[in-house]
Amino acid sequence: YNCGVRPVHNWTTPTTVYMDLILQSVLDVDGKTQSITTSIWYRQIWTDEFLVWDPEEFDGITEISLSSDAIWIPDVIVSEFVDEGKSPPIPYVYVNSSGSVKNNRPMQVVLACNLQMYAFPFDKQNCSLTFRSWLHSVQEIDLALLRSAEAIANDKRKFMNDGEWELLSIPSHYWKIHHGDKGYAHIQFNVLIRRRPLLYVVGLLIPSIFLMLVDVISFYLPLDSRTRITFKVSILLGYTVFRVNLTDELPATAVSTPLIGVFFVVCMALLMLSLIKSIVVVKLLHHSEKEVKQLSVSACLLDKYASAGHGFTQSTLTSINTLDHVHQSTGECIHFFIDYDLECSAEEDLLSLNEVQDSPSGLEWLLLELVSLRLGLSQENGESVAQAEWLSLCLRLDCFLFRVYLLVLGLYTSTLLLLWTSWSFA
Repeated sequence: YNCGVRPVHNWTTPTTVYMDLILQSVLDVDGKTQSITTSIWYRQIWTDEFLVWDPEEFDGITEISLSSDAIWIPDVIVSEFVDEGKSPPIPYVYVNSSGSVKNNRPMQVVLACNLQMYAFPFDKQNCSLTFRSWLHSVQEIDLALLRSAEAIANDKRKFMNDGEWELLSIPSHYWKIHHGDKGYAHIQFNVLIRRRPLLYVVGLLIPSIFLMLVDVISFYLPLDSRTRITFKVSILLGYTVFRVNLTDELPATAVSTPLIGVFFVVCMALLMLSLIKSIVVVKLLHHSEKEVKQLSVSACLLDKYASAGHGFTQSTLTSINTLDHVHQSTGECIHFFIDYDLECSAEEDLLSLNEVQDSPSGLEWLLLELVSLRLGLSQENGESVAQAEWLSLCLRLDCFLFRVYLLVLGLYTSTLLLLWTSWSFA
């Protein structure tokens, strides 16, 4: 017996190697190196025509174990093979009296796989194990399935189904590749697996959604309370810390960014947009009189489009009245009634009283003080009315921008939900 010679009596007779595969578990999926680590149970059966005996001549022995180094072993390899991993060494094979050789072994293999991580954590992967002879053509070594393709595809008995990955099926098929005038047999097993997303939904998506909801609710803080911007900055800082701490949980790919990574980036962008929007509105609220004059046209337009329950005419008049109150001169006419109506400006009242006599009597002095008090109260009342109307305008602007923000957030959320729902139920 020569272990280096293919065990056939007729060189034109090919040796058929029957193969079977049982998947036990998916140990690791590495998107950065585009590899997958699996634990499989691999079986090979072929006929060695030089290892045939009559059991009656050997005390009824029908099967023996031999060292795999002592007999001929087909050079069948996995094309996607990267690393053998921590496979236990099995140095023996079983041979029966008819010459049938059984080579059964558990294997932990690291395979190169084109991983599609864009739909993470609702992704599905299709990784293949292609078995072929490294040197022998189909005229020398042919391959065949030990069981039917349907039985192999639906066999999930040994699969550890409590991990992160769910086994869908293992379809298989046989084909030949021709190089020159020779053909080479191939058998490919496609491992179809789907990730269970519950861990990532609870640990990544739900906390992120909660932070976005808190940011939306923060719009209900009073605009002039000076706490909204501080609160939004705290949310943005907390989201940044949350994102940095969960960097290792996301798959690392060098080609494309997973959709969940885009989700986190857009959420942070929306938080920044919300903060900028609040800063702009607060800046308009704490304006100066010179800035109000420069923003008069903008104020009218903002009042027009930000007002939900007022028409254009009423909104425009409100803005104009606001600006008029802010820039009201000190010479505004005051209506003062004692026993008769006085319809003149405060300056004229003061001038006429001063011209009557240099040393006013008690009644004239009282009238002078009342006119001065009336003038001060009128100015304060005008400023308070202007501030109230300007605050109302800023609140309308804030409401308008809040609705725009909700619209953008709603469209983005609906798009993500549709994509992830279609992927999870596909």
